[in-house]
Order: sequence, then structure tokens, then C-alpha cells
Amino acid sequence: MSIGTLIYTWMNGRQVGTDEFGNRYFEAKNGAKLHGRVRRWVLFKGTVEASRVPAEWHAWLHHMTPEPLTDMAAKSRPWQKPHQPNMTGTIDAYRPKGHEFKGGQRAHATGDYEAWSPE
Repeated sequence: MSIGTLIYTWMNGRQVGTDEFGNRYFEAKNGAKLHGRVRRWVLFKGTVEASRVPAEWHAWLHHMTPEPLTDMAAKSRPWQKPHQPNMTGTIDAYRPKGHEFKGGQRAHATGDYEAWSPE
């Protein structure tokens, strides 16, 4: 996050809430509009990565709902998993067995494969 964003937020922002990752959400306190809508933005805690915004706050940021859906998220179904950011390209990315970064030992072919050949 840049110093300009912090100054703009301090001067023009009203904090609406925070999420479980520590990200803070703001909207224009003077009702300033961008493209006909009140301006909304997020200050990320840590790395600036859009996939770290949970669905309930994403809907609010993009004016899909007038209020954040935090109450709805608290009443989530037992089969729903908690939000996770996209880990692709990081050290925590998924790597299957045999990946170069996990030793590079792939399982040997089982011999049940028959290559197709044209007649």
C-alpha cells in the first residue's frame, strides 16, 4: 500500500469494517462518486492480492449489495469451506508428488497403457 493511498484514506475515507484476514474496507465519507456510485476500496493487511478479499466483501466492493454480507458469512453451511487466497506462484502453492520442488521422483508407469496407432 502506498503513502498516497493512506493519505487519501485518512482524508476521504470512512471505515466500514474489517475481515478475518485484517483487511480494512472503506467508502467515501463525503459521498464522492466514481461512475455514479459511492467510491469503495480496501486496504490490505500484508501483500496486496485481490484473491485475499472474501466473497462477502467482494460483493460489497463491487456494489452488488448495499451492505457487506458478513452476517450471512457467519451463518455459513457446514459443508462450506473458509475462504482461502490464491496461492499459485507462492511457496505454499499445491505441488503433487513427483514435482521438481518435492524431490522429483514420479511413480513409474504401471504398464496398463496401450498407445494408439493408426491402422
